[in-house]
Amino acid sequence: MRFGILGGTLMWGDDGAEVSLGGPARRALLTLLLVRPGDVVPADRLADGTGPQGTPSPHALQSQISRLRSALGEAAAIERTGAGYRLVVPVDDIDAGRFERLAEQGRTALREGEAQRAAALLQEALELWRGPALADAADSEPARAAAARLEELRLSVHEDRIEAALRLGEHRAVVPELRELLDRHPLRERLAALLMRALFADGGQAEALVVFERTRRHLAEELGTDPSAELVGLHHELLSADPSPSPIAPPAPLTAFVGRAGEVAAIAELLGEARLVTLTGPGGVGKTRLAVEVCAAETEQVCFMELGALRDGALVPQALLRALGLRERGLHVAAGDGDPLERLVAALSGRALLLVLDNCEHLVEEVAASAARLLAACPRLKVLATSREALGVIGEHLHPVRPLDDGAAVELFTARARAVRRGFVPDPQAVRRVCVALDNLPLAIELAAARLRTVGLDELAARLTDRLAVAARGTRAVDERHRTLRSVIAWSWDLLSGPEARAARRFAVFAEGAGVESALRVCDTDEETLESLADKSLLEWAGGRYRMLATIRAYAGERLDAAGETAAVRQAHARTLLELARAAEPWLRRHEQLGWLAVLAAEHSDLVAAVEWAVAAGETGAAAELLASASTYLWIRGVSGALAPQAAALLDAVGDAPPDGHDEAYAICVLLAASGPAGREVWRRHRVPAERALGAAWSGPEPGRYPAALLLWMMHNAGDGDAPAALALVSAQRDRPEPWVRAAAHYVSAFGFLGNGEREKADSAFRAAVTGFRALGERWGAALALDALAGLAGARGAREEARVLTEEALTLAEQLGAWEDCADLLVNRGDQRIDADPAAARADYARAAEFARRAGSASATAATRRARGDLALLEGDTAAAEELYAQALAQLDPHWIKGLGHRVRALAGLGRAAEARGDRAGARAHYQEAARSASVPGATLPDALRFLGLPESWVEAVGGE
Repeated sequence: MRFGILGGTLMWGDDGAEVSLGGPARRALLTLLLVRPGDVVPADRLADGTGPQGTPSPHALQSQISRLRSALGEAAAIERTGAGYRLVVPVDDIDAGRFERLAEQGRTALREGEAQRAAALLQEALELWRGPALADAADSEPARAAAARLEELRLSVHEDRIEAALRLGEHRAVVPELRELLDRHPLRERLAALLMRALFADGGQAEALVVFERTRRHLAEELGTDPSAELVGLHHELLSADPSPSPIAPPAPLTAFVGRAGEVAAIAELLGEARLVTLTGPGGVGKTRLAVEVCAAETEQVCFMELGALRDGALVPQALLRALGLRERGLHVAAGDGDPLERLVAALSGRALLLVLDNCEHLVEEVAASAARLLAACPRLKVLATSREALGVIGEHLHPVRPLDDGAAVELFTARARAVRRGFVPDPQAVRRVCVALDNLPLAIELAAARLRTVGLDELAARLTDRLAVAARGTRAVDERHRTLRSVIAWSWDLLSGPEARAARRFAVFAEGAGVESALRVCDTDEETLESLADKSLLEWAGGRYRMLATIRAYAGERLDAAGETAAVRQAHARTLLELARAAEPWLRRHEQLGWLAVLAAEHSDLVAAVEWAVAAGETGAAAELLASASTYLWIRGVSGALAPQAAALLDAVGDAPPDGHDEAYAICVLLAASGPAGREVWRRHRVPAERALGAAWSGPEPGRYPAALLLWMMHNAGDGDAPAALALVSAQRDRPEPWVRAAAHYVSAFGFLGNGEREKADSAFRAAVTGFRALGERWGAALALDALAGLAGARGAREEARVLTEEALTLAEQLGAWEDCADLLVNRGDQRIDADPAAARADYARAAEFARRAGSASATAATRRARGDLALLEGDTAAAEELYAQALAQLDPHWIKGLGHRVRALAGLGRAAEARGDRAGARAHYQEAARSASVPGATLPDALRFLGLPESWVEAVGGE
């Protein structure tokens, strides 16, 4: 007989059948006796816990005991002992007893380093649970205490099992469970630590830091305590991890590599001698796979950029920035460094990297220009390209990729055939005939081998021979091997069922593959059909997404055109992307933004493709809404330039008037287009109608759909020196019910107060903004507001407060991967402590310089040079200080408002250096220029200099001038 109390109270016979226990009073009674089998339970406790009807009389309790004895039979004895009763039953016959034994064994195994055994024991323990502990016990204090003890142990076992899983490297698998558990137990620090470790192990450093911050806030608000030393230590460990951007890694091979090990070694040797190697050859010959294998043997860091989905050659530099994990601009949006190619040069100038440019043939000229510029400026960079033709760059070494030799072709066919037909025994001659017919092209061989799931080898050979004979009678203008591959793709296609062919041709609209839900919607199919296409090698499944090889996608696109479905499927694709972006946008302004940024980043190329189609097709309304819905992602992620050309093209199409019903989207298109190469002309032409359109969207009782546009509008106007109207528009939103809008309005209104010299009101508004953004867990706005508030604190001499605020902003900027802003904030922190702790300031400036280099940011690099000039001046090295100040001033954009403080400090520093050399006239000239640059409305010159962060000793000297 077995008993269960981990859920409803149950009893099972030796045959596994459930035994009836009777009514709830009897179940409650048995529950209390089973909690501690063999221990005496006082009669009054049993009486209290037998039901909600009140305490039964001793006679009634004895009656219930008698009935329970009858139900138990000989399986267990209930004995009367003194003033109570006890149940005599082996502990292991009760699920709670077995659970506690397995839990202890699992914990012991974990302590002894046996993670695999621990995981198995702990999982077995958890599987005993069927529901809440002691679910059938009546509501009494002893029952509640016993249930709470078991539930606490259950949670500890969950944590131990997850700990074992992490030790086994199963970090990704446990993240969903950890999220759910932490949502239910937000004050549980061990759960927080486990989730932080799991996220970090999967490359989610930023998300791990968010978990810490959320837990810290819960502990403070609910318990008034700080995180434990262990959790704080883990947080510091994650913060000190290498913050380098993560380049796109080569795709993980799904199958074994066959037949070209010697060629991999030859290409690797060639890359040791030449810095640009291009693998050339026809489609399907295996160039990409060969490049992937070369990457696996590479000792330097690798960035793999697949260019097949890119249609606009002008966007090659932006695509490379994205592949390297770099932003086009900082969190302040209008503070970008201009040319993305120069940003790449700055980021890669001292970095050892193998850059793989895959499928270049349709963008040869643009790729060649970018590669030549990068190779000339970045001596430690190597480039491996794959293309059907050479790039034509000086110093390029070509490696023609040829079809497999006969033996490798047979080996590849056999390996792929065994993958679809277990136990396949090849006929060497028949396999050889098939491979020869396919020109030994790897892709053709893989497509043909996949057909052995449904046809025999001899039939396959016969069908291929017939098919290729027909193809050979066609045009001779086409490359022979390309004709062979095309024929094999067509033959594989013709063998698809109607639903399979329809789904495959519709899938051609995806630029970089699709998740399951998107693929189901756009292809208008079911999962079984998609899986069947993957089985037949027409789709690949990796990383939770379906993908289609470029060669197959080109053929599928032709079939889509021939079916007359292109427009309808493109519309479905655009509609799917629009719905995804709209669903994501609100979450981008909440603490969930990191996860949603990752979701949209995976769809980036498809967002671009959808907008390109909508603009080209004249679907102006759809194009405007797509751009608007994606804009918050583009700005927070720092990649708005990727869609600037499309936004500009849309504005050219619609002119100076918004499309009907799309006022707000029109204004956002103007903002996006203004971030591109033609930005100044776009802004000059469209600013006024866009301002009217945005004002109309946000002046009525109903708010607009995209609140982030308000903040961006103010930034662009401020950067253009025309802020008053924008300030008024955004500040007017302070009473909106949407929390993010209110926080943004407070942030913007603070600048209005600053412009009027009302710094106390500005401080109050910035604090309101910080409070609002913090409550939402939103990092972009919070980082901006914290930085501004730190500036005010520093201006009034509250250096420690400024440092604390700056460090919080720094953490948020790191979570967003905004390395340029991290550099700026580190410089600020160094400035805040240079007087009290020059060594700490030096460390901040050095780390800032590394961030600036990695980000490829000229403006951030200029800021670090100015800061190092301050240090040199402090140490009495006036020559080094003057050189650093001059370099900083040459790089600082005089129109960039964030660079104003650095410009003033550099000019004032030059004055101090000149004064140290005895050049009073030169010092006076520099001080006067600093004073003109530092003019702040409503403030005296010394106050203005303090506001911009100069040390007090400098303020006195400069103010005296």
